Amino acid sequence: MASKVMVIVSTAEKDKALTGIMYAVNAQKNKWVDDLKVIFFGPFENLICEDESVAQAASQLLDYETPIACKFLSDRDGISDNLEKMGINVSYVGSLISGYIEEGYAPMVF
Repeated sequence: MASKVMVIVSTAEKDKALTGIMYAVNAQKNKWVDDLKVIFFGPFENLICEDESVAQAASQLLDYETPIACKFLSDRDGISDNLEKMGINVSYVGSLISGYIEEGYAPMVF
């Protein structure tokens, strides 16, 4: 069975967020899983816009995967343009997350 993982980074806690980012980058770089999806959700969307070191860590993902941020929440907080400028795909993620789970992706939430 192929290994498929969905990393959801939603925390505003910097250390926890960086742990999730580190796992996602290393899983891609070292091919620990067959397929990896990365979703930025909720409080993390604000953290990445406010903290340069978090933004730099997350930018490493762009070498492997384009992360997706929640459009509903980023529009609400007025940060969608900032996220898009970082190379992040801004889209509605509710049904996307559910679809990935139906497709067999194991969710890891940080």
